[in-house]
Amino acid sequence: MSEVEAFEEASEVIFTAAAADKVRELLSEEEDADQKLRVFVTGGGCSGFQYGFKFEKTQDDDDTIVVRNGVTLLVDPMSLQYLSGAEIDYKESIEGAQFVIRNPNATTSCGCGNSFSV
Repeated sequence: MSEVEAFEEASEVIFTAAAADKVRELLSEEEDADQKLRVFVTGGGCSGFQYGFKFEKTQDDDDTIVVRNGVTLLVDPMSLQYLSGAEIDYKESIEGAQFVIRNPNATTSCGCGNSFSV
């Protein structure tokens, strides 16, 4: 097992290969393909908290870092308390394509899956 694979297994957030591959595809369309994907939790949404994603160039010293298939995912400490144990995936179905977060910490979520409560 490589050092990167060991790091992936030990992380507190699961970043699937399907999600990493989609992020790599999206980054290839960006002007700066060396960016990282940040996932975060903010207040709001119909259930109290909502998920967010954005590309950024820098990472903070206290970020949790997950590397999968050459793509770097960043999670800040405040968001990590809500995302610990969560799986970030990408699904394509007849209903459409989207990033999906399966969060064991969420006690309820809204119909769109972008908002949750703990």
